Amino acid sequence: MSAYKLVGLAGSFNRPSKTFTLVENIAGLAGEKYGFDNTLYDLTDVGPSLGQALRRDDLDSRAREVIEDIVNADLLVIGAPTYKGSYPGLFKHLIDLIEPHELRAKPIIITATGGGDRHALMVEHQLRPLFGFFMSHTLPTAVYASDRDFTDYRVASEPLSKRIGEVIAELSAFFPSRHQALIAAE
Repeated sequence: MSAYKLVGLAGSFNRPSKTFTLVENIAGLAGEKYGFDNTLYDLTDVGPSLGQALRRDDLDSRAREVIEDIVNADLLVIGAPTYKGSYPGLFKHLIDLIEPHELRAKPIIITATGGGDRHALMVEHQLRPLFGFFMSHTLPTAVYASDRDFTDYRVASEPLSKRIGEVIAELSAFFPSRHQALIAAE
């Protein structure tokens, strides 16, 4: 059975990053449960050409490779840090360089991180409409994590772990035969 490809994108330049940690945690669990081949990126991986690009052709080869991986993935795990109530501008600029048809019907787990609970609706008010424009399938459970959900850049709260488990379970609607084959193999 060939592996499905999962691409995770953390819309942050920071390393280490709570956003990357969240994306990595979700991607790892999805990979274990469904057998995905995971590739993870953050904006540092995209590189400096992003800020200078007016069109996709203006990106350097590494940034174009990241976009190609995103559009060719079977599943995306997208994470954005909350910046002034929304996602960062360069994260949005990267998404703007993707043509709408390239994400059509693609399942996407949307996640965000922020300093506290007041930004929790960012996933619903910012990320869900953004990928709705692309006619992607954002999974029903969105995952938001605040600073208190992490210890030393590791997921450390039971409520967050439970929410992550819920969204991982929802993937079986998109990959049912894969899920059943992996259960049978155990």
